[in-house]
Amino acid sequence: MAGPGAGEQAMEDERSFSDICGGRLALHRRYYSPYCLEFCLSCPRISLRSLTAVTCTVWLAAYGLFTLCENSMILSAAIFITLLGLLGYLHFVKIDHETLLIIDSLGIQMTSSYASGKESTTFIEMGKVKDVIINEAIYMQKVIYYLCILLKDPVEPHGISQVVPIFQSAKPRLDCLIEVYRSCQEILAHQKATSASP
Repeated sequence: MAGPGAGEQAMEDERSFSDICGGRLALHRRYYSPYCLEFCLSCPRISLRSLTAVTCTVWLAAYGLFTLCENSMILSAAIFITLLGLLGYLHFVKIDHETLLIIDSLGIQMTSSYASGKESTTFIEMGKVKDVIINEAIYMQKVIYYLCILLKDPVEPHGISQVVPIFQSAKPRLDCLIEVYRSCQEILAHQKATSASP
């Protein structure tokens, strides 16, 4: 599903928050209309220091093995594995932005933008959404909070068929989640009132 039309004027604001490890996150909020909002959570960039440390460690270990075995294939393999590992990390693991677009008449779209430029998008029709809640979980021996979408059970009207986490990679703290949660609840309340009216 595409975003709102290019002709629509959007108001924007940006606030800084922290993730559960203390890293800096930036929350960009775009108002396309009172009932169409987009939240974009920007994650910290790759640390050049960490990248250099990992690369040096792999290459030093390879050089140590080369000194012992005197086989140049070890150095070639170390370079190949480092480059392959970096490409895999950028394409499948490192997420730069997570976006949540909510439109009361259509649904909710979640997009993850990877460091390599790849994007992964999930769209949920509004008719399938039961609620958006803040839940808690145990992570690394501590309690964390996360935002999630509850999907309606098509068989049991009051049941829940699935729980879909939002901002799973960024792991923002509770204050950031509350900002997004309140806006989502306003839109969901308007959508329910509109669908209930004759």
